[in-house]
Amino acid sequence: MTADSVPSTALLTGAGGADRESSNYTARHLLVLEGLEAVRKRPGMYIGSTDSRGLMHCLWEIIDNSVDEALGGYCDMIEVILHDDTSVEVRDNGRGIPVDVEPKTGLSGVEVVMTKLHAGGKFGGGSYAASGGLHGVGASVVNALSARLDVEVDRNSATHSISFRRGVPGMFTEQGAESPFDPANGLRKGKRIPKTRTGTRVRYWADRQIFLKDAKLDLETLYQRARQTAFLVPGLTIVVRDERGIDGGGKTEETFRFDGGISEFCEYLARDRAVCDVQRLTGTGTFKETVPVLDERGHMTPTEVTRELGVDIALRWGTGYDTTVRSFVNIIATPKGGTHVTGFERSLTRTVNEVLRSAKLLRVAEDDIVKDDALEGLTAVVTVRLAEPQFEGQTKEVLGTSAANRIVANVVAKELKAFLTSTKRDAKAQARAVLDKAVAAARTRIAARQHKDAQRRKTALESSSLPAKLADCRSDDVERSELFIVEGDSALGTAKLARNSEFQALLPIRGKILNVQKSSVSDMLKNAECGAIIQVIGAGSGRTFDIDAARYGKVIMMTDADVDGSHIRTLLLTLFQRYMRPMVEAGRVFAAVPPLHRIELVQPKKGQDKYIYTYSDNELRQTLLELQRKNVRFKDSIQRYKGLGEMDADQLAETTMDPRHRTLRRINIGDLESSERIFDLLMGNEVAPRKEFITSSAATLDRSRIDV
Repeated sequence: MTADSVPSTALLTGAGGADRESSNYTARHLLVLEGLEAVRKRPGMYIGSTDSRGLMHCLWEIIDNSVDEALGGYCDMIEVILHDDTSVEVRDNGRGIPVDVEPKTGLSGVEVVMTKLHAGGKFGGGSYAASGGLHGVGASVVNALSARLDVEVDRNSATHSISFRRGVPGMFTEQGAESPFDPANGLRKGKRIPKTRTGTRVRYWADRQIFLKDAKLDLETLYQRARQTAFLVPGLTIVVRDERGIDGGGKTEETFRFDGGISEFCEYLARDRAVCDVQRLTGTGTFKETVPVLDERGHMTPTEVTRELGVDIALRWGTGYDTTVRSFVNIIATPKGGTHVTGFERSLTRTVNEVLRSAKLLRVAEDDIVKDDALEGLTAVVTVRLAEPQFEGQTKEVLGTSAANRIVANVVAKELKAFLTSTKRDAKAQARAVLDKAVAAARTRIAARQHKDAQRRKTALESSSLPAKLADCRSDDVERSELFIVEGDSALGTAKLARNSEFQALLPIRGKILNVQKSSVSDMLKNAECGAIIQVIGAGSGRTFDIDAARYGKVIMMTDADVDGSHIRTLLLTLFQRYMRPMVEAGRVFAAVPPLHRIELVQPKKGQDKYIYTYSDNELRQTLLELQRKNVRFKDSIQRYKGLGEMDADQLAETTMDPRHRTLRRINIGDLESSERIFDLLMGNEVAPRKEFITSSAATLDRSRIDV
């Protein structure tokens, strides 16, 4: 039988030969998922995923319900307990979930909240003016995805309780998720309690039929979220207790409470030295939107309502380059921003430009600064509060309420301009420092672009844009490669013979490079030696520095063992600390340690080295005493190396460059703030503090260490 003669049914249904009727797509093929079935069938739609991230999201949903009570002023204590039986419990002292009967369903308020999707007190009924909950699916989704969930509510002078198995109400006869279960509707009323005691306790066991086997709750992430929430709701105490005893560890408990609010949060997030104090920008605005409202007859009627949006922003500028902006809507984090962040950044950039122009800090020929210039070194916490915000999806990562853009922009423009144009003495000085920083950032950006453009204009005949004086290595393995920054051309000649050209590159510098601590970025980039170092490392400079683009795994400063060599090493360290700090923080910057002395033995024994090198005067004295004790003869003319150029290539390789024998000092930053203060003191523009430091430290100097 040819292909043309195959029956059409076979072509439709394959080789099985099923009849045409079985292949029809009719209404009986449609599956209607009712109630919580949809959640269990498609959990990713509600919690994002079924791995650890989804497990954490379930916990956030329960915690956020308690936090909403705190936002309304009804709760000041939340406890989160990770039990050793894999269950999680969240307790609060809020008003408690309503326990009376909801007229439409005939169920108690607790059953409605826990079993009905899109049911809750956050749909404009007046229970919450602003809340993190929005869609009314949080608690019911967690219930649907739990093998067991217990709720206890203290309200109306009694404790009310109910349990669920995978969303079905009933009663467990024993403890644990796998306890025997009897389905039954209704809330159970328990013992009487004082009328003033109210609150909710929710304990649940995540359903391992839904979540992946390796999904687990991360304690550190929970701490971060609890700390963040405590910052955002001043006066709220959040206790996180871990009773699991993971990996043999004991039970732990952390308490978070911050009465300073987002000002304290801003200080906590900032890692650099402050240029100005934390500023609070607050204000409100109104907007109108049309929303469906349930009327008395139970019909949804489009109605125009007036909303109020509150704005509260804490910000401060620091000496660093990084920008940290955290945004929140009703204390719910919006890590991907949204209209409130767009309005904040747009208004901040425009306001700074207006003040710069009016203060004539920008030259007429200069362009306006851009967003990155204004945000350089900024740490900000942007919070807005409003009823029924519009988010993109249940995970609430992006705010979509369009009016937030305009209202936040207006508040920022008014409040920030008041700070930047303040006539008060301290505020005026801080505002000027902020404006100067923004201008410097803009000029740095332009200078860096010009420097890059200049490099691109190399003629096509040049095989490489790297400096001609660079003696590069052959290896492309960044982890293995090393760049030696060598003092002087004389040392370069010896180092070329001493190095392993497979993985060791050499870059000579002439004399003392520019002190970048008291020079502008443009001056630094114009300096031939500084420009060559940045160009050879190949990762940029300042805030554009990308450590992943660095061409060498180690950068080793190899300078003479004298005062001038120490000064050159200090100038190089200043350059790295100021413009290539990630290299130092990653432990990839080193100082070579060349020997100070060479002792030549007279008639050394078999297997004994003819030369012995020492690296300090104390080591020299101890070595000589040891040789005399062993009756080992040595020449009295002990050589003192003044520079690297005095060594032979073999000696330099053996003592300073060969990884098998050399000694390197790793440069690191123990305390960033202290290191910046020291660099400012010793290398900055202010002479008086440096003079005072030298004078006060003179008495502690060991005169025998002076190399004269």
